[in-house]
Amino acid sequence: MTQRRSTGWVGVLVGLLLAAAMALFAAPTGAYAAGDAPDTPGGDQEQTDFYFGGVITFDDEPVPDVTVAVEGGGFEAETITGADGRWRLYVPEKDTYTLIVDESTLPDGVIVEGESASQEVEFGLTGSKIVNLFLGEGVRETTSFVDQLVERIINGLNFGLLLALAAIGVSLIFGTTGLTNFAHAEMVTFGAIVAVILGVFWQVPMWLTIPIVVIVGAAFGWVLDAGLWRPLRRKGIGLVPLMIVSIGLSLAVRYLYQFYFGGSTVQLPGAGSAKIQLFGAVQLSPVNLMSMGISIVVIVAVAVWLLRTRVGKATRAISDNPGLAAASGIDVDRVVRIVWMMAAALAALAGILWGYFRPGVRWDMGVHILLLIFAAVTLGGLGTAFGALVGAIIVGLLVEVSTLWMPSDLKYVGALVVLILILLVRPQGILGRKERLG
Repeated sequence: MTQRRSTGWVGVLVGLLLAAAMALFAAPTGAYAAGDAPDTPGGDQEQTDFYFGGVITFDDEPVPDVTVAVEGGGFEAETITGADGRWRLYVPEKDTYTLIVDESTLPDGVIVEGESASQEVEFGLTGSKIVNLFLGEGVRETTSFVDQLVERIINGLNFGLLLALAAIGVSLIFGTTGLTNFAHAEMVTFGAIVAVILGVFWQVPMWLTIPIVVIVGAAFGWVLDAGLWRPLRRKGIGLVPLMIVSIGLSLAVRYLYQFYFGGSTVQLPGAGSAKIQLFGAVQLSPVNLMSMGISIVVIVAVAVWLLRTRVGKATRAISDNPGLAAASGIDVDRVVRIVWMMAAALAALAGILWGYFRPGVRWDMGVHILLLIFAAVTLGGLGTAFGALVGAIIVGLLVEVSTLWMPSDLKYVGALVVLILILLVRPQGILGRKERLG
């Protein structure tokens, strides 16, 4: 007797594996936070050769239990002052960072003197920088919860849209070939690094750099498929060995980036542009607004391509039934080649936008969102491009909005909890189809 089992439970298993992996790898940024001064919590955390430190005082008396944070170049960390008012924050490299004092943790009626509650700090010739902060009497200006919520929602949409660009590519590749491509993270990083070479080193205007990066990204996808994936497909290699090859390719390319690009963080042109006030207390930079606009235009174009063009319809046919599509006269290899080129082009564009959102370009920046990309694809439904879009928007919103209630180091947890809950109710994902094997 033939035994049937729902493939939807594969989605639940993938969700659980993603949750476990994210718990281990998703939030490494806080690992350098340390307050190893006397009586300061967090002194047992990882230390580097570079740190900011200082003392917070009020009326010449130390102030304990004040939260101090540092962020910049995609790095975030925080610590709490000890009984002697001292604090120390370790960072991974010499760079310009933003130092922030959480004024809600100060005594009532006390604020940071001047405008130093949030300030840019950078290193001198040494690997340490002392920033002493002095408090005075005053009234803190606070942002209402509604304004914070609206700002987080807008940031979440921005993050979700750039995540969707990469997730759609992963979904198209999985739908047409069945491959779970772990090297997609390096395709994202590839776009950002090419943008640095053109926009920073060669000083090509960004309005010209972006389309060039998309074209170069598509060429990169062609090379990968022609040189590696198509020969392996023709040899009949199974999906599990192919997935292992993608993991090895990911590691090899990632460390090639580090060898040639270096370990530093490079800012793209305009990354530090001033924010403009939209309404109320909500502020966004022009770069973020342009990022959202570019993402929407490209996603709409991809949707039109899938629904209206012959190649797009052939792509959907192959995703539904590759054997039947080949029997009906569709050139499967040609369509898969186009899918690889499109996926790589979308990933390269996502890399530029991710470089602005973090902000900063690093050799390992793509892997920081790889699990979120897989979570978006799984949540929306494996192999469905529109499902990847829906899943990415949900993940982006949950990641950003969750910081209203939980520390930033734990902001990925909410997205993964929702992922598991939805998969338990609907194992095939939001827009996935329930199928049976056997």
